Amino acid sequence: MTVNHAPRSLTRATVTAWLMRFGATVRSVEPELTALDQQAGDGDFGANLATGMDGVRRALESLSATPTVGEDTAEAPLAAAARVFLDEVGGTSGPLFGLLFQELADAVAAAAPTPPGTGELAAGIAAGTAAIQRVGEAEVGDKTMVDALLPAAKALADCPPTADPSRSLRLAAVAAHRGARATAYLRARRGRASYTGDHAVGVPDPGALAVALLFASADGELTTVSRLPEHRGAEY
Repeated sequence: MTVNHAPRSLTRATVTAWLMRFGATVRSVEPELTALDQQAGDGDFGANLATGMDGVRRALESLSATPTVGEDTAEAPLAAAARVFLDEVGGTSGPLFGLLFQELADAVAAAAPTPPGTGELAAGIAAGTAAIQRVGEAEVGDKTMVDALLPAAKALADCPPTADPSRSLRLAAVAAHRGARATAYLRARRGRASYTGDHAVGVPDPGALAVALLFASADGELTTVSRLPEHRGAEY
């Protein structure tokens, strides 16, 4: 893992840096995600996620190059990421990650004029998870990204709303990774993996791992899924 300064507060700069690190992480681990999806799905998850994050990178670079009034906020990079995934990315990852980023953007925007922080992260992830569940009709145990999102949402909700966002995101990353690892022992009940029956048992869900990678990228760029954090450490 290449360690960077994690966001101490949610500003346009810190959120942009977080998303850029996630994009770099996705590019590094795309072969691993693809290999997992080839065993449990149709094999396009890693490529679709990488395509989406490449689009997000371009959108963020454009946002930084030509900022307009009202875009110097933590909401702006999240809203840009949502637009890319909702409008440009195919497969399952497009609309679902788009919903997650859009709910995060809405929660961050709702904090104004107060600077957004852990409370808004918790609200946004909870709302994004609920939206994804409404669309995909998935629950914990169905072997989907929800198996990582719900534990992460709980970890964030358990943090004080005024807590340091970087520490809260670390706790969310550990909880998400724990949920993602557990999917290896499940028989898929939703998505393409549900068509493979027991063939996918023993293979962790790549979407759940991607959720864990998103939170872990707040701390730094990861070069392999094996670098995902394993231990919660100190709690709030």
